[in-house]
Amino acid sequence: MIDTDTHPPLRQELSGDDSFGLNPDFIDDLQTALMDERDDYVLDQVLGLHYADAADLIERLPREARTRLLDILRPSFNPEILPELDDTVRTEVLEQFGYADFAALVSVLDSDDAVYLADMLDPEERAHLLARLPPDDREMIEQGLAFPDYSAGRIMQRELIAVPSYWTVGETVDYLRNNPHLPDDFYVLFVVDPRHRPQGVVRLSALLKVRRTVRLRDIMSTDLEVLTVTMDQEDVAYLFRQRDLLSAPVVDASGRLVGRITVDDVVDVIDEEAEDDMLRLAGLSETSLYSAVLDTAKSRFTWLVVNLGTAVVASLVIGLFSATIEQVVALAVLMPIVASMGGNAGTQTLTAAVRGLAMKDLVPDNARRVLGKEVLVGAVNGIAFAIMAGIVTWLWFDSPAIALVIAAAMVINMVCAGLFGIAIPLTLDRLKIDPAVASSVFLTTVTDVVGFFAFLGLAALFLL
Repeated sequence: MIDTDTHPPLRQELSGDDSFGLNPDFIDDLQTALMDERDDYVLDQVLGLHYADAADLIERLPREARTRLLDILRPSFNPEILPELDDTVRTEVLEQFGYADFAALVSVLDSDDAVYLADMLDPEERAHLLARLPPDDREMIEQGLAFPDYSAGRIMQRELIAVPSYWTVGETVDYLRNNPHLPDDFYVLFVVDPRHRPQGVVRLSALLKVRRTVRLRDIMSTDLEVLTVTMDQEDVAYLFRQRDLLSAPVVDASGRLVGRITVDDVVDVIDEEAEDDMLRLAGLSETSLYSAVLDTAKSRFTWLVVNLGTAVVASLVIGLFSATIEQVVALAVLMPIVASMGGNAGTQTLTAAVRGLAMKDLVPDNARRVLGKEVLVGAVNGIAFAIMAGIVTWLWFDSPAIALVIAAAMVINMVCAGLFGIAIPLTLDRLKIDPAVASSVFLTTVTDVVGFFAFLGLAALFLL
């Protein structure tokens, strides 16, 4: 029996800025309880957590404590924890539970979560998992995996409510009350024709406001956005954002209703796409705080090699002016300033451009106007920083000539940063290449090369 005065429950959340995080004292307390083998106390504390908080807890524990916690939770493990876990930690759960128990957990999840988990496994692991699922669940997951990656078919839920338009409100309410297989959460009923094609939707609020004798065709809304199974998930998220949707039907190639996407699925898509773009801008394909050292190093190696190549190009430009640098040593001190300012300005423009393309705010119709605006912004900032850099250089080296050179180079590089910060992602997007992947590498090369060439070239022209 645990003395609650000695070991008070620490499940409460933090206040202030960390109001949605787990209490660090709670985590430390549980870790101590795990070491002391106070299993009943641990179980009582963890079972009361929301499944997302439970996933955070599992991830934040050291591996030994995590293994012990999973052993304790195994008989009452909440399947909804699985989709919330980091991929590496989820693999540990699979290894510890085994394929049979893992399959039993997957089989009770919503269809979209089940497909997501199966998709995260490598082919061999997936085959072992599918072999242990009931036939209906296996068929559902295989159908979901057959749709293209990052498509509406991959993220849709198969669980939905479809009713004919000739039903009355009373018949519909009775059906909902007596059907044991309803989705856990739903906002609308999809009205379909005899070929199971969506005709409209009936919101639950509308259903409850009218008499039982009213037919669904008289209260349904025909203003619905129908998604196809092959629609890209980014387009799905854009449509939900633009139209303020809560739920939308998904149809197959023949127009038959096969699933639904709800706003909670779209929130995950938005989060995933934002994270993906952020990682790609940094030259990363993935980041996991729980991956092994060698795995993390390998995932970052490729883009570091590319960056090494671009750095060599910039160094070759500097080498062209080695004689100039030898005669005016101050140039070696000042030239990183020009390249750095151009790189930072270009990154600001690039980030805005990539976001604009992702949100469909930057389109061919306004591309020329945005391009002109960014060039002007680069010119304005370039002039402002040229004045500051020129004054500092004049006072530092007592040379008005060097001050003029760095000022002119600053303006040139900042204008080029604005120009190429927009032009590079626009060009890559037109070539059907993800701008978030390669834009930063090209931009860094341009700003370094232009910055060094402008600064050292002007110095060679006017100082020697």
